[in-house]
Amino acid sequence: MKKWIFVKRNWKALFTLAVFLFAVSSVFAQDEGGDLEETLKKLSESAAQGYVGPIVSAFGSNLNGGWFHKTPAPKIFGLNIEFGLVGMGTMIPDDQDIRRFSTSGSFRFDQSQALEIVQSSGLGLPALTEAALATALTQSNYTVGIEGATIIGASDDYIQISFDGATITFNDPVSGMPMTQTVDPYTVTLDFGGLGDFLADVPFIPFAAPQASVGTILGTQAVFRYIPEVEIPLVDITEDIGKFSWFGWGVQHNPAVFFPTPLPLDVSLCFFKQTLKLGDVFEANTTAYGLTVSKKLGIGLINITPYAGYLIEKSKLRFTYDFTLDEGTPLVQTILVDFEMQGENKSRITLGVSMKLLMFNINADYNIGNYNSVTVGVMIGL
Repeated sequence: MKKWIFVKRNWKALFTLAVFLFAVSSVFAQDEGGDLEETLKKLSESAAQGYVGPIVSAFGSNLNGGWFHKTPAPKIFGLNIEFGLVGMGTMIPDDQDIRRFSTSGSFRFDQSQALEIVQSSGLGLPALTEAALATALTQSNYTVGIEGATIIGASDDYIQISFDGATITFNDPVSGMPMTQTVDPYTVTLDFGGLGDFLADVPFIPFAAPQASVGTILGTQAVFRYIPEVEIPLVDITEDIGKFSWFGWGVQHNPAVFFPTPLPLDVSLCFFKQTLKLGDVFEANTTAYGLTVSKKLGIGLINITPYAGYLIEKSKLRFTYDFTLDEGTPLVQTILVDFEMQGENKSRITLGVSMKLLMFNINADYNIGNYNSVTVGVMIGL
Protein backbone atom coordinates (compact mmCIF):
# COMPACT_ATOMS: atom_id res chain seq x y z
CA MET A 1 0.00 0.00 0.00
CA LYS A 2 2.82 2.40 0.88
CA LYS A 3 4.46 1.60 -2.42
CA TRP A 4 1.30 2.53 -4.34
CA ILE A 5 0.90 5.82 -2.43
CA PHE A 6 4.51 6.74 -3.31
CA VAL A 7 3.91 5.98 -6.97
CA LYS A 8 0.62 7.90 -7.07
CA ARG A 9 2.15 10.98 -5.51
CA ASN A 10 5.27 10.99 -7.67
CA TRP A 11 3.82 10.16 -11.09
CA LYS A 12 2.52 13.71 -11.55
CA ALA A 13 5.93 15.10 -10.64
CA LEU A 14 7.66 12.80 -13.13
CA PHE A 15 5.15 13.70 -15.82
CA THR A 16 5.60 17.44 -15.30
CA LEU A 17 9.38 17.07 -15.17
CA ALA A 18 9.40 15.27 -18.51
CA VAL A 19 7.44 18.05 -20.20
CA PHE A 20 9.62 20.68 -18.57
CA LEU A 21 12.83 18.96 -19.68
CA PHE A 22 11.48 18.83 -23.20
CA ALA A 23 10.67 22.50 -23.10
CA VAL A 24 13.95 23.82 -21.75
CA SER A 25 16.35 21.38 -23.38
CA SER A 26 14.95 21.22 -26.89
CA VAL A 27 15.88 23.78 -29.48
CA PHE A 28 12.24 23.97 -30.44
CA ALA A 29 11.60 26.09 -27.36
CA GLN A 30 12.47 29.75 -26.90
CA ASP A 31 15.95 31.03 -26.24
CA GLU A 32 17.40 34.47 -25.77
CA GLY A 33 17.23 35.29 -29.46
CA GLY A 34 13.64 34.16 -30.04
CA ASP A 35 11.99 30.86 -30.82
CA LEU A 36 12.24 28.58 -33.79
CA GLU A 37 8.82 29.44 -35.18
CA GLU A 38 9.63 33.16 -35.29
CA THR A 39 12.92 32.37 -37.03
CA LEU A 40 11.31 30.10 -39.60
CA LYS A 41 8.77 32.79 -40.48
CA LYS A 42 11.66 34.73 -42.00
CA LEU A 43 12.87 31.84 -44.17
CA SER A 44 11.64 30.32 -47.40
CA GLU A 45 11.48 26.54 -47.73
CA SER A 46 14.95 26.18 -49.29
CA ALA A 47 16.57 28.30 -46.58
CA ALA A 48 14.66 26.60 -43.79
CA GLN A 49 15.74 23.13 -44.87
CA GLY A 50 19.40 24.12 -44.76
CA TYR A 51 18.89 25.89 -41.45
CA VAL A 52 17.21 23.06 -39.49
CA GLY A 53 18.99 20.19 -41.26
CA PRO A 54 21.49 19.23 -38.52
CA ILE A 55 18.88 19.16 -35.78
CA VAL A 56 16.63 16.79 -37.73
CA SER A 57 19.06 13.88 -37.40
CA ALA A 58 19.87 14.63 -33.76
CA PHE A 59 16.22 14.98 -32.82
CA GLY A 60 15.26 11.76 -34.61
CA SER A 61 18.14 9.92 -32.96
CA ASN A 62 16.97 11.09 -29.54
CA LEU A 63 13.41 9.99 -30.13
CA ASN A 64 14.45 6.49 -31.18
CA GLY A 65 16.63 6.04 -28.09
CA GLY A 66 15.85 4.70 -24.63
CA TRP A 67 13.05 2.32 -25.56
CA PHE A 68 14.48 -0.70 -23.72
CA HIS A 69 16.86 -1.61 -20.92
CA LYS A 70 16.28 -5.36 -20.79
CA THR A 71 14.56 -8.18 -22.63
CA PRO A 72 11.26 -9.56 -21.29
CA ALA A 73 11.50 -12.91 -19.57
CA PRO A 74 10.23 -15.96 -21.50
CA LYS A 75 7.12 -16.32 -19.34
CA ILE A 76 3.59 -17.24 -20.32
CA PHE A 77 2.32 -14.68 -17.82
CA GLY A 78 4.09 -12.37 -15.38
CA LEU A 79 3.35 -9.00 -13.79
CA ASN A 80 6.07 -6.46 -14.51
CA ILE A 81 5.06 -2.77 -14.57
CA GLU A 82 7.55 0.11 -14.76
CA PHE A 83 7.25 3.83 -15.34
CA GLY A 84 9.61 6.75 -15.12
CA LEU A 85 11.79 9.06 -17.16
CA VAL A 86 14.30 8.45 -19.94
CA GLY A 87 16.88 11.07 -20.87
CA MET A 88 18.70 11.10 -24.22
CA GLY A 89 21.59 13.05 -25.62
CA THR A 90 22.71 12.89 -29.27
CA MET A 91 26.30 13.90 -29.92
CA ILE A 92 26.90 16.74 -32.34
CA PRO A 93 29.81 15.83 -34.64
CA ASP A 94 32.82 18.09 -34.21
CA ASP A 95 32.48 19.35 -37.74
CA GLN A 96 31.94 22.96 -38.71
CA ASP A 97 30.12 21.81 -41.85
CA ILE A 98 27.00 21.07 -39.80
CA ARG A 99 27.15 24.47 -38.07
CA ARG A 100 27.04 26.30 -41.41
CA PHE A 101 25.14 25.56 -44.59
CA SER A 102 25.41 26.68 -48.16
CA THR A 103 22.75 25.95 -50.73
CA SER A 104 20.74 27.43 -53.56
CA GLY A 105 17.00 27.67 -53.75
CA SER A 106 13.94 29.83 -54.09
CA PHE A 107 13.51 32.99 -52.02
CA ARG A 108 11.13 35.95 -52.02
CA PHE A 109 12.33 39.31 -50.68
CA ASP A 110 10.28 41.61 -48.51
CA GLN A 111 9.87 45.33 -49.28
CA SER A 112 12.80 46.57 -47.21
CA GLN A 113 15.15 43.93 -48.64
CA ALA A 114 13.99 44.66 -52.19
CA LEU A 115 14.46 48.41 -51.68
CA GLU A 116 17.98 47.73 -50.39
CA ILE A 117 18.72 45.74 -53.56
CA VAL A 118 17.30 48.48 -55.82
CA GLN A 119 19.19 51.29 -54.09
CA SER A 120 22.45 49.33 -54.27
CA SER A 121 22.16 49.33 -58.08
CA GLY A 122 22.60 53.13 -58.18
CA LEU A 123 19.85 53.68 -60.77
CA GLY A 124 19.21 57.26 -59.66
CA LEU A 125 15.43 56.84 -59.80
CA PRO A 126 12.92 59.05 -57.96
CA ALA A 127 11.87 57.69 -54.57
CA LEU A 128 8.39 56.71 -55.75
CA THR A 129 9.82 54.88 -58.75
CA GLU A 130 12.37 53.10 -56.58
CA ALA A 131 9.59 51.97 -54.22
CA ALA A 132 7.48 50.71 -57.14
CA LEU A 133 10.44 48.81 -58.58
CA ALA A 134 11.11 47.26 -55.16
CA THR A 135 7.45 46.26 -54.83
CA ALA A 136 7.60 44.59 -58.25
CA LEU A 137 10.71 42.71 -57.15
CA THR A 138 8.82 41.31 -54.12
CA GLN A 139 6.12 39.76 -56.32
CA SER A 140 8.29 36.91 -57.61
CA ASN A 141 10.47 34.13 -56.27
CA TYR A 142 14.12 34.18 -57.31
CA THR A 143 16.75 31.45 -57.39
CA VAL A 144 19.41 32.63 -54.95
CA GLY A 145 22.44 31.42 -53.05
CA ILE A 146 21.82 30.91 -49.33
CA GLU A 147 24.51 30.48 -46.69
CA GLY A 148 25.12 31.07 -43.02
CA ALA A 149 24.68 29.43 -39.65
CA THR A 150 22.49 26.40 -39.18
CA ILE A 151 20.22 26.25 -36.16
CA ILE A 152 23.15 25.01 -34.03
CA GLY A 153 25.57 27.57 -35.44
CA ALA A 154 26.80 30.80 -33.89
CA SER A 155 24.23 33.55 -33.40
CA ASP A 156 26.44 36.18 -35.08
CA ASP A 157 26.96 34.09 -38.24
CA TYR A 158 24.12 35.77 -40.10
CA ILE A 159 22.34 34.12 -43.01
CA GLN A 160 23.09 35.74 -46.37
CA ILE A 161 20.94 35.66 -49.50
CA SER A 162 22.91 36.16 -52.74
CA PHE A 163 20.74 37.67 -55.48
CA ASP A 164 22.02 37.32 -59.08
CA GLY A 165 20.22 40.38 -60.41
CA ALA A 166 17.16 40.60 -62.66
CA THR A 167 15.45 42.67 -65.32
CA ILE A 168 12.06 43.82 -64.09
CA THR A 169 9.15 45.48 -65.86
CA PHE A 170 6.78 47.52 -63.70
CA ASN A 171 4.42 50.51 -63.80
CA ASP A 172 6.19 53.76 -62.96
CA PRO A 173 3.95 55.83 -60.66
CA VAL A 174 5.72 59.07 -61.70
CA SER A 175 5.22 58.77 -65.50
CA GLY A 176 2.28 56.41 -65.36
CA MET A 177 3.99 54.30 -68.04
CA PRO A 178 5.50 50.80 -67.99
CA MET A 179 9.23 50.84 -67.27
CA THR A 180 11.94 48.17 -67.46
CA GLN A 181 15.00 48.31 -65.21
CA THR A 182 17.90 45.95 -64.62
CA VAL A 183 18.79 45.41 -60.96
CA ASP A 184 22.38 44.44 -60.19
CA PRO A 185 23.45 41.39 -58.15
CA TYR A 186 23.45 42.00 -54.40
CA THR A 187 23.78 40.06 -51.15
CA VAL A 188 21.13 40.63 -48.48
CA THR A 189 22.12 39.81 -44.89
CA LEU A 190 19.31 38.62 -42.64
CA ASP A 191 19.25 39.80 -39.04
CA PHE A 192 19.83 36.41 -37.39
CA GLY A 193 22.10 33.39 -37.39
CA GLY A 194 22.06 30.29 -35.20
CA LEU A 195 19.74 30.13 -32.21
CA GLY A 196 22.19 31.38 -29.61
CA ASP A 197 25.84 30.82 -28.79
CA PHE A 198 24.86 28.18 -26.22
CA LEU A 199 23.77 25.79 -28.94
CA ALA A 200 26.99 26.49 -30.83
CA ASP A 201 29.04 25.25 -27.89
CA VAL A 202 27.11 22.24 -26.52
CA PRO A 203 28.50 18.82 -27.50
CA PHE A 204 25.08 17.16 -27.62
CA ILE A 205 21.36 17.82 -28.04
CA PRO A 206 19.41 16.68 -24.95
CA PHE A 207 15.88 15.34 -24.70
CA ALA A 208 13.62 13.48 -22.25
CA ALA A 209 10.67 11.11 -22.42
CA PRO A 210 8.10 9.87 -19.90
CA GLN A 211 7.85 6.11 -20.38
CA ALA A 212 5.93 3.13 -19.01
CA SER A 213 6.05 -0.58 -19.74
CA VAL A 214 3.82 -3.52 -18.84
CA GLY A 215 4.22 -7.26 -19.28
CA THR A 216 4.54 -10.11 -19.59
CA ILE A 217 2.06 -12.12 -21.66
CA LEU A 218 3.40 -14.93 -23.84
CA GLY A 219 6.88 -13.43 -23.51
CA THR A 220 5.66 -10.02 -24.76
CA GLN A 221 6.12 -6.64 -23.09
CA ALA A 222 4.48 -3.39 -24.22
CA VAL A 223 6.04 0.04 -23.75
CA PHE A 224 4.39 3.46 -24.02
CA ARG A 225 5.27 7.15 -24.19
CA TYR A 226 2.33 9.47 -23.74
CA ILE A 227 1.65 13.14 -23.08
CA PRO A 228 -1.83 14.47 -23.90
CA GLU A 229 -2.26 17.89 -25.45
CA VAL A 230 -0.75 20.26 -22.89
CA GLU A 231 0.75 23.71 -22.75
CA ILE A 232 4.49 23.64 -22.23
CA PRO A 233 5.14 24.97 -18.71
CA LEU A 234 7.46 27.93 -18.17
CA VAL A 235 7.92 28.50 -21.92
CA ASP A 236 5.73 31.18 -23.47
CA ILE A 237 5.35 29.80 -26.98
CA THR A 238 2.14 27.80 -26.74
CA GLU A 239 -0.12 30.77 -27.45
CA ASP A 240 1.46 31.32 -30.86
CA ILE A 241 2.35 27.77 -31.87
CA GLY A 242 -0.15 25.49 -30.15
CA LYS A 243 -0.10 22.67 -27.67
CA PHE A 244 2.37 19.85 -27.34
CA SER A 245 1.34 16.18 -27.55
CA TRP A 246 3.17 12.88 -27.75
CA PHE A 247 2.21 9.23 -28.19
CA GLY A 248 4.55 6.30 -28.71
CA TRP A 249 4.22 2.58 -28.33
CA GLY A 250 6.26 -0.53 -28.84
CA VAL A 251 6.51 -4.24 -28.14
CA GLN A 252 9.30 -6.65 -27.26
CA HIS A 253 8.65 -10.34 -27.76
CA ASN A 254 10.84 -13.13 -26.43
CA PRO A 255 10.23 -16.16 -28.69
CA ALA A 256 11.99 -18.45 -26.18
CA VAL A 257 8.67 -18.62 -24.32
CA PHE A 258 7.76 -21.36 -26.81
CA PHE A 259 11.12 -23.18 -26.65
CA PRO A 260 11.37 -26.36 -24.54
CA THR A 261 14.95 -25.54 -23.52
CA PRO A 262 15.93 -22.15 -21.96
CA LEU A 263 18.42 -20.01 -23.86
CA PRO A 264 21.60 -18.69 -22.15
CA LEU A 265 20.51 -15.11 -22.97
CA ASP A 266 17.14 -13.42 -23.12
CA VAL A 267 16.47 -12.46 -26.74
CA SER A 268 13.61 -10.41 -28.14
CA LEU A 269 12.26 -9.06 -31.39
CA CYS A 270 11.05 -5.48 -31.01
CA PHE A 271 9.13 -2.73 -32.77
CA PHE A 272 8.64 0.91 -31.68
CA LYS A 273 6.65 3.79 -33.20
CA GLN A 274 5.80 7.32 -32.05
CA THR A 275 4.36 10.67 -33.08
CA LEU A 276 5.19 14.00 -31.45
CA LYS A 277 3.42 17.26 -32.32
CA LEU A 278 3.85 20.91 -31.43
CA GLY A 279 0.71 22.67 -32.62
CA ASP A 280 0.51 22.90 -36.40
CA VAL A 281 4.15 23.93 -36.77
CA PHE A 282 6.09 20.75 -36.05
CA GLU A 283 5.46 17.01 -36.21
CA ALA A 284 7.90 14.12 -35.75
CA ASN A 285 7.28 10.49 -36.66
CA THR A 286 9.72 7.68 -35.93
CA THR A 287 9.88 3.91 -36.22
CA ALA A 288 12.50 1.42 -35.07
CA TYR A 289 12.65 -2.35 -35.09
CA GLY A 290 15.25 -5.00 -34.44
CA LEU A 291 16.74 -7.39 -31.93
CA THR A 292 17.63 -7.03 -28.23
CA VAL A 293 19.54 -9.33 -25.89
CA SER A 294 20.14 -9.18 -22.13
CA LYS A 295 21.24 -11.29 -19.17
CA LYS A 296 20.07 -10.71 -15.60
CA LEU A 297 22.76 -11.25 -12.97
CA GLY A 298 21.57 -11.39 -9.36
CA ILE A 299 18.39 -11.93 -7.39
CA GLY A 300 14.97 -10.44 -8.15
CA LEU A 301 15.19 -7.22 -6.10
CA ILE A 302 18.92 -6.55 -6.50
CA ASN A 303 20.49 -7.33 -9.86
CA ILE A 304 22.52 -6.04 -12.78
CA THR A 305 21.48 -6.63 -16.37
CA PRO A 306 23.88 -6.00 -19.26
CA TYR A 307 21.94 -5.50 -22.48
CA ALA A 308 22.52 -4.84 -26.16
CA GLY A 309 20.47 -4.30 -29.27
CA TYR A 310 20.50 -3.66 -32.97
CA LEU A 311 17.75 -1.45 -34.40
CA ILE A 312 16.89 -0.37 -37.91
CA GLU A 313 15.32 3.05 -37.58
CA LYS A 314 13.70 5.92 -39.43
CA SER A 315 12.77 9.43 -38.35
CA LYS A 316 10.81 12.03 -40.27
CA LEU A 317 10.23 15.63 -39.18
CA ARG A 318 7.65 17.87 -40.80
CA PHE A 319 7.59 21.67 -40.55
CA THR A 320 4.54 23.75 -41.47
CA TYR A 321 4.42 27.51 -41.07
CA ASP A 322 3.68 30.80 -42.82
CA PHE A 323 6.61 32.58 -44.47
CA THR A 324 5.44 36.13 -43.78
CA LEU A 325 6.64 39.19 -45.69
CA ASP A 326 5.95 42.81 -44.69
CA GLU A 327 3.73 41.83 -41.79
CA GLY A 328 1.63 44.71 -40.51
CA THR A 329 1.79 46.68 -43.79
CA PRO A 330 -0.51 46.92 -46.83
CA LEU A 331 2.12 44.91 -48.74
CA VAL A 332 1.87 41.87 -46.45
CA GLN A 333 2.32 38.48 -48.14
CA THR A 334 1.80 35.11 -46.50
CA ILE A 335 3.29 32.04 -48.17
CA LEU A 336 2.60 28.57 -46.77
CA VAL A 337 5.75 26.51 -46.26
CA ASP A 338 5.33 22.78 -45.70
CA PHE A 339 8.26 20.37 -45.95
CA GLU A 340 9.54 17.07 -44.53
CA MET A 341 13.08 15.98 -43.74
CA GLN A 342 14.43 12.58 -42.74
CA GLY A 343 17.10 11.88 -40.13
CA GLU A 344 20.41 10.40 -41.21
CA ASN A 345 20.37 7.58 -38.66
CA LYS A 346 19.34 4.37 -40.42
CA SER A 347 20.46 1.89 -37.75
CA ARG A 348 22.07 1.75 -34.32
CA ILE A 349 23.93 -0.62 -32.04
CA THR A 350 23.05 -0.22 -28.37
CA LEU A 351 25.32 -1.32 -25.50
CA GLY A 352 24.24 -0.72 -21.93
CA VAL A 353 23.75 -1.90 -18.39
CA SER A 354 20.75 -1.75 -16.08
CA MET A 355 20.82 -1.93 -12.28
CA LYS A 356 17.80 -2.77 -10.16
CA LEU A 357 17.69 -1.86 -6.47
CA LEU A 358 14.42 -2.79 -4.81
CA MET A 359 11.69 -0.86 -6.68
CA PHE A 360 14.11 1.38 -8.63
CA ASN A 361 15.77 0.58 -11.93
CA ILE A 362 18.59 2.76 -13.30
CA ASN A 363 20.11 2.18 -16.72
CA ALA A 364 22.56 3.79 -19.11
CA ASP A 365 23.61 2.90 -22.64
CA TYR A 366 25.63 4.12 -25.58
CA ASN A 367 24.23 4.07 -29.12
CA ILE A 368 26.41 3.84 -32.20
CA GLY A 369 25.02 5.11 -35.51
CA ASN A 370 25.47 7.95 -37.98
CA TYR A 371 24.81 10.16 -34.96
CA ASN A 372 26.03 8.59 -31.70
CA SER A 373 23.98 9.09 -28.56
CA VAL A 374 23.65 8.17 -24.90
CA THR A 375 20.52 7.42 -22.90
CA VAL A 376 19.87 7.12 -19.19
CA GLY A 377 16.69 6.02 -17.49
CA VAL A 378 15.20 5.99 -14.01
CA MET A 379 12.23 3.67 -13.60
CA ILE A 380 9.98 2.68 -10.71
CA GLY A 381 8.77 -0.92 -10.79
CA LEU A 382 5.60 -2.33 -9.30
